[in-house]
Amino acid sequence: MICGIIDLGSNTIRLSIYQCEHGRGRLLTNRKVMAGLAGYVIDGELSQEGIQVACQTLEEYKALMSNLGFTNLRVFATASLRNVSNTDEAVSQIQSSTGLAVDVISGTEEARLSFLGAVQGQGPEEGLLIDLGGGSMELVKYQGHDILSSCSLSLGSLSLYSRFVTYLHPTKSERKAIRALVSEQLERHDSAPAPIAHACGVGGTARAACKVANLAFGRSQDCRILTAKELHKLLKLLRDPDREMLGLMLKAAPDRIHTLVPGLIILNTVARTYGLEDITISRCGVREGYLQDRVLGGGAQ
Repeated sequence: MICGIIDLGSNTIRLSIYQCEHGRGRLLTNRKVMAGLAGYVIDGELSQEGIQVACQTLEEYKALMSNLGFTNLRVFATASLRNVSNTDEAVSQIQSSTGLAVDVISGTEEARLSFLGAVQGQGPEEGLLIDLGGGSMELVKYQGHDILSSCSLSLGSLSLYSRFVTYLHPTKSERKAIRALVSEQLERHDSAPAPIAHACGVGGTARAACKVANLAFGRSQDCRILTAKELHKLLKLLRDPDREMLGLMLKAAPDRIHTLVPGLIILNTVARTYGLEDITISRCGVREGYLQDRVLGGGAQ
């Protein structure tokens, strides 16, 4: 069976096509559109323009699947539709326009599915899962196959960029405001966090940060571990990037040049809060968890 999974996110809308056999899914190909839906949120509502951007992208993906001869297509949305006040209206318009039903998953469910897709069988045996998206961040404390606690915070690399940053890169005062909000939400979630040595990082910002670090520090491009010290050093280099650092960003993550620094501030603040030693960047995440749980039926409880 061939199945397409569309992740309707706040920053990107992704299509992943899997070949499913014997209870497992093998990724065949990925497509990504930097739709930036978080930038279309006005007074808490996803604007009509934003809804049309979502519809257009979904129509393109639907046509691609049809041209390939496949019809099994699932769509889910995270903070892009979950955190707006007109969720029901947006979902209804999208379904009416595209014929595709959108499954809007809760923050708690997103955290569970990210854990299922990213950590089990491949991440650190115990630690903290950090799923940093464009509109939200999910944190999961886990041990082995068990989730100890989880939360979803309204902290995303694109949403914080849209809220605080005036131009391309945040100023010193804008960086301070971003860090203050992140610290405040982390404090509210966990006022006395116990130290955690290792984390698993999920999402485009974490992957982009590791790619830039690999170039900046002369590491192998296959390296998927970012130490807390490297994360701090990278953030310092990118606070006011010179021409060389801008070149590295354009090579490694051209589509995230505006959201990378806000995302790094979030990751760095999480690392400082929990005393992390390192973050292992996962190639998998919520889409793989959604496939396993909702399509293949192998979800963890």
